[in-house]
Amino acid sequence: MFVKSTTRHIRIYAAEVHNNELVESDNMLTLDVDPDNEFNWDEDALQKVYRKFDELVESASGEELSDYNLRRIGSDLEHFVRNLLQKGEISYNLKSRVLNYSMGLPKVESPETEGAYNM
Repeated sequence: MFVKSTTRHIRIYAAEVHNNELVESDNMLTLDVDPDNEFNWDEDALQKVYRKFDELVESASGEELSDYNLRRIGSDLEHFVRNLLQKGEISYNLKSRVLNYSMGLPKVESPETEGAYNM
């Protein structure tokens, strides 16, 4: 079994994708963002996650490639995704097969609450 980190919305594998299969690798990480399509993403928000991933991997360079170190990166990315949701840069996909609101209840504006949820 290869080294990996899986959270609700972030999966990181010490592997490469070949012919739609993960193949273990000692020098390549593969990132899967929001595998259950729980959120609505635009390209800008997705690129922010990839840039944050690159930054976290770079800051961990030289450390052992272990489950612990990948879990730490995955956890940091999970928090980053929550931050994007709270800022309104991504939103829940209400047509997703999974509606558990794991990052908090959706904020729906109405005339009575407009602007009440700004942080």
